[in-house]
Amino acid sequence: MEPSQTKTSLLAHPLAIPIAIVIAGAIIGGAILIALRQPSISAAAQQPQGAEQSAGDLETMRPITGDDHIRGNPDAPVKIVEYSDTECPFCKRFHETMNQIMSEYGESGKVAWVYRHFPLDVLHKKADKEAEALECAGELGGNEVFWRYADRLFEVTPSNDGLVEAELPRIAQFVGLDVKKFNACLSSGKYAEHVEEDTQNAQATGGNGTPWSIIVAPNGKKYPLSGAQPYEAVKQLIELALQEK
Repeated sequence: MEPSQTKTSLLAHPLAIPIAIVIAGAIIGGAILIALRQPSISAAAQQPQGAEQSAGDLETMRPITGDDHIRGNPDAPVKIVEYSDTECPFCKRFHETMNQIMSEYGESGKVAWVYRHFPLDVLHKKADKEAEALECAGELGGNEVFWRYADRLFEVTPSNDGLVEAELPRIAQFVGLDVKKFNACLSSGKYAEHVEEDTQNAQATGGNGTPWSIIVAPNGKKYPLSGAQPYEAVKQLIELALQEK
């Protein structure tokens, strides 16, 4: 029998069309159900890597001082305080976003970026030492070198403990530091306590994962920013904060 004859015979059956409609409906309904159960890829990408859950208060954020690592105008009306983990893949993505934000708002003096440490050592065993490496870079080269070291570290790390420790002095050399002095500083562990203080402050403010950021408006009002939010989302919060006088 030819295919066309088969099709005609099937359609001629009195129940063929209703059955076909029921089957098609079941297939479409199943497809919709599956789609609803699938998480959004973009939304999942914005979620912070988790830490122990804790309730917090944004007002417990440690005041911003000259001891902080600040990129941009320290007197900018809006400040973004980021608590970050150098081995967190979401922090790596958000670092790029923040550099983009600073290109637009930093050069005009409207936004300052404050970097603090929040290594999730349960997930990333190397993050604590890398945070200390950043502090050593800042001690030996000043604020500008601190940021250059941070940019380079996020650029080269594959994240999730993928960066070999031998890369840390190589980054120091790349940004122009004395490698011998850098290694001595790093091996001393002198900044371990400072890194832990940053971590505790992040958790006290409500940080349950990284990146965890707090946007501070000109009048002191604080807005939480959790996860690697996209550029437009960060920009909207900045514009909202700028209106707070």
